[in-house]
Amino acid sequence: MRHEDIISAKQLSRADIEGVLDRAAEIAADPAAVADRHANALLGLCFFEPSTRTKMSFAAAIKRLGGDVVDMGTVESSSVKKGESLADTVRVVEGYADALVLRHPMEGSAQMASEFVDVPLINAGDGAGQHPTQTLLDLYTIREAAGLDDVSIGIVGDLKYGRTVHSLAHALTNFDATQHFVSPESLQLPRKVRYDLHEAGATIREHTDLDAIVPEVDVLYMTRIQEERFPDESEYREVAGEYRIDTTTLAAAADDLTVMHPLPRVDEIAPEIDDTDHAAYFEQAHNGVPVRMALLDLLLEAQS
Repeated sequence: MRHEDIISAKQLSRADIEGVLDRAAEIAADPAAVADRHANALLGLCFFEPSTRTKMSFAAAIKRLGGDVVDMGTVESSSVKKGESLADTVRVVEGYADALVLRHPMEGSAQMASEFVDVPLINAGDGAGQHPTQTLLDLYTIREAAGLDDVSIGIVGDLKYGRTVHSLAHALTNFDATQHFVSPESLQLPRKVRYDLHEAGATIREHTDLDAIVPEVDVLYMTRIQEERFPDESEYREVAGEYRIDTTTLAAAADDLTVMHPLPRVDEIAPEIDDTDHAAYFEQAHNGVPVRMALLDLLLEAQS
């Protein structure tokens, strides 16, 4: 791994990605072999937004490597409530930990915070910006299900505010993948993301009709339309519930179609899909532990 900080999927080369995914596969096959690999290592968790999967899987990952966490807790119970700046918070936590994980509602916050600390800082989501470790576990899941080359992926829902979408789209430019983006016109990919994809030579298609692309894709990546990102609630109400899949939607899908979702879902995927062979979203969430174990192992090893 060449990078001390993991800020954006754009910084990851194909070799970087494959290195993490290969290490994750090794760990998943024999987790006991790394049980004490980073004994006494401490991971600082600085979450300024709610999180279930990302926060818990990072905690599980470092503990399964023999280490532990120091957690700043909620914003309401921390010195942030007293007016402490982000720069001061990460500089303080840096003194307690060997690496930091940061989630923050402001796009660009991870890059800014990384300039104030000397330990590795991992971006766990910065507003509508990037979420690179979610992308690594997404790629791990896609590789297990369909491979990462000669693959067609439908990415559906909130493409404007969806940081998981932005990170995944950038990372897929390292592979021979066709990306079909499906959204309401008001939630299309941001211009800067579309520009980056074109510059990287990505093959992309944009749609508003979900049914039209279901028969064409190997992977269907559903996302939640994020009410909390909309400046105007009425704008959210206009598009809420726009895309939902059920067994009728998937009647035209290939038998081996893989359905993914970064979770939490609201009503994008009907519960009846859970019991089909298409559903991979809970496995996708579980893959967060070996993938984040692999990433932490590589980063901490580079520090030693």
